[in-house]
Amino acid sequence: MPAMENWFDLDAGPAHVARERERARALRRTAWWQRRIQRGVCGYCGKAVPPRELTLDHVVPVARGGRSVKGNVVAACKECNNRKKLMTPAEQLMLKPLEPPSED
Repeated sequence: MPAMENWFDLDAGPAHVARERERARALRRTAWWQRRIQRGVCGYCGKAVPPRELTLDHVVPVARGGRSVKGNVVAACKECNNRKKLMTPAEQLMLKPLEPPSED
């Protein structure tokens, strides 16, 4: 089994979504997750955020086949989580404005 299959699967049927959302609820109760949010830093923008305001976000969304495992979740501020919606990392990169070439 390739390593990527541990966090991403193209099968995102209703059973997959329900199962992964339950796993996400369990993951939020772990000491690992509590340590992540105690850092108080958004995994996307790097902004300092009170731990109680951080949300668990799936890098590859559950609805797009993502899994609720440590390698596919980040602590995110609500602003970043709402902006990301159901986008994958590749889709996020495509929407970023390109920096103009330097004049050097």
